[in-house]
Amino acid sequence: MIQWYYADPQRQQHGPFSADEIRALAGNGTLGPTTLLWHAGESDWRPLSVHAAALGLSAGPPPLCTGGAPAAAVPAAPPPARGLSGCAISAIVLAVVAVVAVPIIAILAAIALPAYKDYTLRSKASAAIVEARTYQPQVIAFLDAQGHCPTNDDEGFLPAEQYAGQAVSSVVFGEFEGSNLCGLEATIEAPAEDDLHGYPIWLEYDSGSGTWECSSEIADKHLPVECRG
Repeated sequence: MIQWYYADPQRQQHGPFSADEIRALAGNGTLGPTTLLWHAGESDWRPLSVHAAALGLSAGPPPLCTGGAPAAAVPAAPPPARGLSGCAISAIVLAVVAVVAVPIIAILAAIALPAYKDYTLRSKASAAIVEARTYQPQVIAFLDAQGHCPTNDDEGFLPAEQYAGQAVSSVVFGEFEGSNLCGLEATIEAPAEDDLHGYPIWLEYDSGSGTWECSSEIADKHLPVECRG
């Protein structure tokens, strides 16, 4: 009968053992496939796996011990999300908004700027008319007292340029040709506005109806409604 010996991991020699005992040691895990074995007639120590056939053992590793709790499965990491990142999406949205917004802003500006300009000119023209109307009572009072239209040379009146104010540069009093109505001509003072500066405003008094008529050479869109012709 062949007597077997084995060497443990510390290279300590154990034996002798019979083939049945070696199989039992392999079965309980004492011996593994790499455990070195030797028996008489062998020239050197060889691993158990080399002698497996002679011992009637499987060439594979011994079965795992049973009874222990199964190892917990490690959840696989989720695959990386595909597609654009949040920053990239935000950038695209902002770019689209900018592309759409620029033409809209340009259209609104094209509408708003001329409208604002007209509003500004109309306000300045109205201010000049209001200033000129402050002299209407003097015209009525003189006409009632003297029976004819006043001029800048009459008592109580001043040279035209001395009536210069915030919105008018001069006021001329007299009788209008064609209508023979008394009234005044006020010249607008608005140096920054070519559509207004230096243009006259005419205020004519109809003594028969007790009303005043307003007119000007300024574009109607820059005049209050009562002065448009």
